[in-house]
Amino acid sequence: MGPHPAVAAIRLAVRRVLHDVLTEHSQRVARSVSHATTAYPAYSASPSCSASSATKTASPTSAGEQPLVLVACSGGADSMALASALAFEARKLSVRAGGITVDHGLQDGSDLRAAEVAARLTAMQLDPVEAISVWVGRDGGPEAAARDARYAALDDAAERYGAAAVLLGHTRDDQAETVLLGLARGSGIRSLSGMAAISGAAGRYRRPFLQLDRQTARKACMVQSLPVWDDPHNADPAYTRSRLRHEGLPALEKALGKGVVEALARTAQLSRDDADALDTWAADADAAVRDDAGQLQCAKLYALPPAVRRRVLRRAVIDAGAPAGSLFARHVEEVDRLITSWRGQGAINLPGRVEARRQGGRLVIRQG
Repeated sequence: MGPHPAVAAIRLAVRRVLHDVLTEHSQRVARSVSHATTAYPAYSASPSCSASSATKTASPTSAGEQPLVLVACSGGADSMALASALAFEARKLSVRAGGITVDHGLQDGSDLRAAEVAARLTAMQLDPVEAISVWVGRDGGPEAAARDARYAALDDAAERYGAAAVLLGHTRDDQAETVLLGLARGSGIRSLSGMAAISGAAGRYRRPFLQLDRQTARKACMVQSLPVWDDPHNADPAYTRSRLRHEGLPALEKALGKGVVEALARTAQLSRDDADALDTWAADADAAVRDDAGQLQCAKLYALPPAVRRRVLRRAVIDAGAPAGSLFARHVEEVDRLITSWRGQGAINLPGRVEARRQGGRLVIRQG
């Protein structure tokens, strides 16, 4: 008799991601071997060089190592289900599996909770396992600040351990919430595209559960008798996402019927495909709207479709030093008016002490 359907679903989702990681690892090893052979032809071709010596020189030191995959685990149902699936699937594949839990220090006893989660991960035979304490600032509000601190800790752990990937337990429900939050901010199609299945530097972060609902993960924990921790912040109405989860989405389902979460998740994927296409178009257009000195030409910018032009402008402002997380649609719209509604207006002040001004038919963007 096979595993419970919920357990089978989470394992299949993780298995697919691990196969992708293994394929990418094999390709990197092959490229490294090819590069080493090209760089040191004497070691690979010389008859006087022994086979073992040639192999040692041509292959990178990591060629024989199994890639390490870490799971970010808060102790909640989603991440515990993910950790259990990783532990199970890694034993069947050529993958090492470890776990990281982050203590944000925002609640009494959070250090004890982190230690308990680390102990559970160790009991799953994950290795390495680490509980990391972080300091949460105030920039962007409590939710954004905690997220920034968490990802910084995960990035650091991945670098220290040389991890090929870090798995995150975001579900289809989380995706739906993210789409609605983006819609409420009015931030454009990129915000509506939600979370990517693969993101971060070199595709570090993987989200296997974006096609699974939250209930599947919780059911998988229940049938496997996995203890889970329900973060009280997830039910605290002081947090926007909590209000959306417990009030907003249920209200939408009551008004529109079941299937809202699935529809929002589909919207995210369609929006991501469109946003990716527009980003590619904008990247190609960027070179075409600059003069020989690299300055943006207003007339050529004006000729672009608005969605493409604003992407070119946003990238130019970020390249000049504006923090991406602080640059909102209203900022880009103000810069866009220098192109489309020029009435002699002065410079536009932007985050990061960046200034945009129209000068002699050129758009000058620089840090003050």
